[in-house]
Amino acid sequence: MDILGTLWSTFFDLESMRAALPELLRVGLRNTLVLALFSALIGTVLGMVLAVCGLSRSRWLRWPARVWTDVFRGLPAAVTILLIGVGLAPVGLELWGPNPYPLGILALSLIASAYIGEIFRSGIQSVEAGQLEAARALGFSRPAGMRLVVIPQGVRRVLPALVNQFISLIKDSSLVYFLGLLATQRDLFRIGQDAAANTGNESALVLAGLLYLVITVPLTHAVNAIDRRLREGRRPDANDHDDSDLPPLALAQEAR
Repeated sequence: MDILGTLWSTFFDLESMRAALPELLRVGLRNTLVLALFSALIGTVLGMVLAVCGLSRSRWLRWPARVWTDVFRGLPAAVTILLIGVGLAPVGLELWGPNPYPLGILALSLIASAYIGEIFRSGIQSVEAGQLEAARALGFSRPAGMRLVVIPQGVRRVLPALVNQFISLIKDSSLVYFLGLLATQRDLFRIGQDAAANTGNESALVLAGLLYLVITVPLTHAVNAIDRRLREGRRPDANDHDDSDLPPLALAQEAR
């Protein structure tokens, strides 16, 4: 019984949680979401560029994209963050001062771009070759057919995987603490870790973990809902004539 009481007071002390909660919500949650959102946006744009380059017929585009993907997927996230955050720190000091967030966001974006690029590439390649051939038969150029017909279908198919990658980014954002953070720059993990180190009680770190779960668990269920919706398909009403029911080639032809 004493063991259970010790474990409870070590990991679930309500007073320690109550003391850490305001800073976790006011500072940690905001910084964690900023890191994850900006990294996801930049990583998505770079990932799409990598996917298109990786599918290019030109080896001068295909091979650099392949090397980029292999490097940033192969390196541990902590190594990438340290190499960029420490190696480019002098440049960062000249541009924006001692704030480590831009370099942390850059590192997370490069990591995310490698994974998102592969996600996009697999989605685009999963689209039947006949879709592009039909677009060419309608008079589209190859780039236009890819942009208006193939890529939209490929992106739709990989939405669940993209949300999963965003969940991974939220968790990987905790690694930015390697770069050294000011009190106002700390994320959920660092605030919980500091509180645990100062008090000798792990309850604040457990609370930080619970806040990560509050963010990631709903996203996980959203992934499942999106995946289920895409697999089951849309069930239109009898009187529903929305443009979304048109085949991709018809939509592309209208856009043209």
